[in-house]
Amino acid sequence: MTINKTQNGKDLTLALEGRLDTMTAPSLEAELNEDLKEAETLTLDFSKLEYISSAGLRVLLSAHKVMSAKGGMKVTNVNEIVREVFEVTGFADILTIE
Repeated sequence: MTINKTQNGKDLTLALEGRLDTMTAPSLEAELNEDLKEAETLTLDFSKLEYISSAGLRVLLSAHKVMSAKGGMKVTNVNEIVREVFEVTGFADILTIE
């Protein structure tokens, strides 16, 4: 998985490319742990994300908890495969998806 980061003041955007699974979730978690200290809003661009596993969902939930106390978090450009995972797991009701 590739993580492309864009910082605009306190607004952070991470564009993920590839698969967010057991092997790659720790990389995203480490990136978020560092970057969320300064960010007030977080946008996750999933336009090139092919797959998400339960390990990836756990990282998203953790980021959502942190960002809920700040300016918020949204997920954009979700494909059908990832959207179905969000719907089946109930994450569609938790996350802001655009």
